Amino acid sequence: MLQDIADGIQNGLKDKTFEGSLKFDCGDDGVIVLIDNQATTQDQDADCTIRISQENLTKLLTGKLNPMTGVALGKLKISGNMGVAMKLGQLLG
Repeated sequence: MLQDIADGIQNGLKDKTFEGSLKFDCGDDGVIVLIDNQATTQDQDADCTIRISQENLTKLLTGKLNPMTGVALGKLKISGNMGVAMKLGQLLG
């Protein structure tokens, strides 16, 4: 399932540039790391980590979960470089 999400993110990056590295940490379900304009399920260090359930990650990426609302409700937690997290918002927008 995470590989499907990673593949979808990769397709979405085709005409866009994402600088920096970002990890979606879905706990026991695994991780998705965006680095060098690539989406991978291989765990590695990143500038920013977003801890989120797989279900809420899907909602976030499809626009059904607003990032700020998600943080306020505790559905996602951001650590590391907030600037990278803000770039994700622009990428999704």
